[in-house]
Amino acid sequence: DSDRRARIVSKPLVLTVIGADQPGIVNLLSDVAQRYGANWADSRMASLAGQFAGIVHFEVPDQNAEALANALRALVSSGLHVAIAIGDSGAAPGAQRIVRLELTGNDRPGIVRDLSGRLAGCGVSIEELYTEVVSAAMSADPLFRVKARLAVPEALSDAELKRELESLATEMMVDFEFDRRAGGAAPAARQA
Repeated sequence: DSDRRARIVSKPLVLTVIGADQPGIVNLLSDVAQRYGANWADSRMASLAGQFAGIVHFEVPDQNAEALANALRALVSSGLHVAIAIGDSGAAPGAQRIVRLELTGNDRPGIVRDLSGRLAGCGVSIEELYTEVVSAAMSADPLFRVKARLAVPEALSDAELKRELESLATEMMVDFEFDRRAGGAAPAARQA
């Protein structure tokens, strides 16, 4: 069975979905995908402010990609908003390494804009981003916390990246984990 699957030419299909949070949304998505022979490859989902928000990467047999996309678009009748991108296997990215970033600072408007602008200016791609506002332990003041997985060009040294990000604001604590192998496959070494 796995040999047969390996011979099937597939395409990546990425779906974003949002709608009022309710039980059964993930089951609905997986049921539609299964009907077209799609494999659920990767996903990120959350309930935010009463809304379900999800991103799903399916690998779908080439001949079923458009039909699956149409079936997923039809979920609008279930109260879901969907956007779909069908791609090719894609070209491999240039030489890069994975860096995990944690940043905590006093909450204020513009942190994500400042951070993402600085990263883009350095040629760094944000692979994953998780943010939240939490209360400080002693004062209960709002703190903004960022956890990110970054794809950093090999030409940008760890020290240069750290200098760039630490210059964002003196009131923010920045913690990095640098992965020494291209593509991020090795365990990370921690640096402060």
